[in-house]
Amino acid sequence: MNRQGSPFGTHRVIEPAGVLPQPAKKICNKMNEIYDNEIRVNVEVLNVDSASFTQIKEQADGDIEKIKEIILNIVNECGKLKNPVTGSGGMFIGTVDKVGEAIKGKKGIKAGDKIASLVSLSLTPLRIDEIIEVRKEIDQVVIKGQAILFESGIFSVLPDDIPQRLALAVLDVCGAPAQTARLVKSGDTVAIIGACGKSGILCAYEARKRAGVNGKVIGIEYNRENFDAVNKMGFYDELIQLDATDSVSCHEKILELTNGELCDVVINNVNIPNTEMGSILMCKDMGTIYFFSMATSFTKAALGAEGVGKDVNMIVGNGYAKDHDLITLDIIRKSKDIREYYEKLYA
Repeated sequence: MNRQGSPFGTHRVIEPAGVLPQPAKKICNKMNEIYDNEIRVNVEVLNVDSASFTQIKEQADGDIEKIKEIILNIVNECGKLKNPVTGSGGMFIGTVDKVGEAIKGKKGIKAGDKIASLVSLSLTPLRIDEIIEVRKEIDQVVIKGQAILFESGIFSVLPDDIPQRLALAVLDVCGAPAQTARLVKSGDTVAIIGACGKSGILCAYEARKRAGVNGKVIGIEYNRENFDAVNKMGFYDELIQLDATDSVSCHEKILELTNGELCDVVINNVNIPNTEMGSILMCKDMGTIYFFSMATSFTKAALGAEGVGKDVNMIVGNGYAKDHDLITLDIIRKSKDIREYYEKLYA
């Protein structure tokens, strides 16, 4: 019997009817039979979105067993890993188990291939049979389970020359450096909030490359723990300690560092709320702010910019950009400093 589902996965939505899988409250995560245009994957590791994992850790007071319980409860209730507080998910790596008959040969993969999903866990049908390990320092959860990729879903076949855990970690944020490459032009002044984080360093590499010798790249980081290691990479002209939730201090410091000019581009990568106004006040009129952070309130950003009379372009942090996986993996291949640093953390 032909079982052709929607390419966007609406056939898996349980409630409310008529919506796509991401905004849906509950989706079907049955794995015994798949539709002809689905891919079933044996999942090994979940890389949970940073904002989501931070919230879960806080809710669990850092207790590993409570973290497991929260994650299992979300998946059992919703059929997917969509954090009810942040609305975000993450991604996974796993081995392709079965490719639906209607898309065999069309997606460039076959059973046995190791892949990383590039669509959010907040829309991905997921079943967790067992949580084997929680790596709470790097937002990763080792599991035994399965997931479904829809026909429209994107993924990356994992490369042979980069460790799997490292590839998973960087592919989770690959939209950020790819969008940075688009936004930054020669001579631009760029501020990167969350400068020493996983996505921040990748963005700094692209910002430095695109802004060139006539540009300026400023890193803003609250935690001084990794300052020295990141500074040695040479991507930042200035790396400063600032609380991005303190918008007035951010404005004053960037005014000082830019001789009153402010920034052409601001990239916000942090995983905590209330950094919208700090980003806005660091940006010059007609400049661009890229909110990659899933902790962003776009209501606060829009109304906040209006409230201070700022005419700035604000971009939603779309996790997808054409060839974003290839761009990010290429950074790991080309930058010895980043690769060595990330291998210590993730591989």
